[in-house]
Amino acid sequence: MRDVAQRLLEWYDRHARVLPWRVPPGGSRADPYRVWLSEIMLQQTTVAAVKSYFERFIQLWPDVHSLAAADDSAVMAEWAGLGYYARARNLLACARQVAAEGGFPVTRAGLQTLPGIGPYTSAAIAAIAYDQPETVVDGNVERVVARLFAVETPLPAAKRELVDLAETLTPNGRSGDYAQAMMDLGATICTPRNPACVICPLSDGCAARRLGIAPELPRKAPRKAKPQRAGIAWVVTDGTSILLERRPPKGLLGGTLAFPSTGWDGGAATAPLDAAWRKLEPIQHVFTHFSLEMQVHLAKTNAPAARGHWVRLDHFNPADLPGLMRKVWARAAPEIAR
Repeated sequence: MRDVAQRLLEWYDRHARVLPWRVPPGGSRADPYRVWLSEIMLQQTTVAAVKSYFERFIQLWPDVHSLAAADDSAVMAEWAGLGYYARARNLLACARQVAAEGGFPVTRAGLQTLPGIGPYTSAAIAAIAYDQPETVVDGNVERVVARLFAVETPLPAAKRELVDLAETLTPNGRSGDYAQAMMDLGATICTPRNPACVICPLSDGCAARRLGIAPELPRKAPRKAKPQRAGIAWVVTDGTSILLERRPPKGLLGGTLAFPSTGWDGGAATAPLDAAWRKLEPIQHVFTHFSLEMQVHLAKTNAPAARGHWVRLDHFNPADLPGLMRKVWARAAPEIAR
């Protein structure tokens, strides 16, 4: 396994993915702001989904100081659709702390003192932006390492073993390129299904390939069935405006713009106003820890509301809503237009 890093870096020099937050292999060091922003966006999200969000963020807030000065609601609106909204709240908190301190820390330990930055993200920033010899282990890297060493212990129990094994491969030089090379290998060749072992630069030393079990690894423990929740979203219009509210800063969909809702998140248990509600078909949505069936209730009225605020329909942008509430709007909008 001694030549893993060398062989992988040679492959990366020829086949590195071109991504908007990267610098070319062997080139100048990456901007820590761009590395940090991309890594936060990529948590629980695919590269394909992140690209356009990243490019818009960079156009609006090209450095950490401009992001630190941004309005919270503007950032939350741009984040809408990426999900896991605690990331956006931590993004702002981190940007403001970094701006106040004059820049990002250069070590993994220092980076972990910032909001929203844990062991993986701190290792990625330290390696990619500062070329620190840190081991970066995401899902792609777990898969590569599990196959290289034929680790048959199921995930998540195998995580510590996979990190320890990955550390034995991390080189002292070009750590950032190596970290990204491992990610690229997992994303493009050592894929979950049908790995392209024939063109893999590490195939000769892959224990799982030798045993004929590469497609089976990493093994995963059986998933538990997600609990089911139910709720109601209240969509109200007076003909020219629509009733929205800003969700509490912490908790599910925290800080986002939303329709008043009830019954699924421990929040308010009543409708926002008295009206002749019309029940529409429910929508389905899946969160990390539960599945949700949301009833959609629609009313047209100008009665005073106990919660929320009115937004003119010609100023309302559904793209500012989180994914769940976009589904609610998609169900209600054709009825409102009638």
